[in-house]
Amino acid sequence: MGGTDQGPAALVTGASRGVGRGVALALDEAGYRVYATGRTIAGAGLPAAVTALACDHLADDETARVFAVIQADEPTLDVLANCAWGGYERMVEDGAFTWPAHFWKQPMHRWTAMVDGGVRAAFVCSALAARLMIARRSGLIVNLSFWAAQRRMGNAIYGLAKAATDKLTRDMAEELAPFGVAAVSLYPGLVRTEAVLAAAAQGAFDLANSESPQFVGRVIAALRADPALMSRTGQVLVAAAVARELGVVDVDGRSPEPLSLDTV
Repeated sequence: MGGTDQGPAALVTGASRGVGRGVALALDEAGYRVYATGRTIAGAGLPAAVTALACDHLADDETARVFAVIQADEPTLDVLANCAWGGYERMVEDGAFTWPAHFWKQPMHRWTAMVDGGVRAAFVCSALAARLMIARRSGLIVNLSFWAAQRRMGNAIYGLAKAATDKLTRDMAEELAPFGVAAVSLYPGLVRTEAVLAAAAQGAFDLANSESPQFVGRVIAALRADPALMSRTGQVLVAAAVARELGVVDVDGRSPEPLSLDTV
């Protein structure tokens, strides 16, 4: 457990793998006391300094227990990174790639994974985090989102979930601003997650302009330290663009090219 005299604290949801795990690693490297959640977090291989808390964010009582641990151990919460997301699971079923199916053919588990496991989970965590941040009139809530909010990509549920995330961010930011707490939506690029690397090995992706899972976490740390943070609240931010502005590089020293609506 972290102590109350050791710098900032962060909660990263969905940190068992992928972007969430990378964010937890990067914030730990940046000196944060990191609390990381996930259904299979015990097998994430995170550093010993990270407090790993098993949690299925579809269950509100499990989420509440996570915040009870944090509140008992910390004077406040400086960063919440909402990375929990089950939308990329079970893309192939019975040999069929159902991800791009018409909305009337979509399996309903995809709604649960994206809307309940993504948007609703972010709302519940943000509501609990806001109570801690408002008390200190400081903090940053980051909701991981993507360009599917602004154009059709993949399927209708995916677009709905990402658009809802961006709208939730904007409205939360408006309510949090008087208390000095910021909320942003953050768009990663092509991230070298376990699934992407496996697909790239089959020729599905060109990784020339890809980002490590830690890159987004480095950007989040830089945003939290930016004196102009409140000027960004409520905005949709592209991680690679913010990185160039704030002088953040990836783990390999490279500066990924920011994606746009035309190039995504």
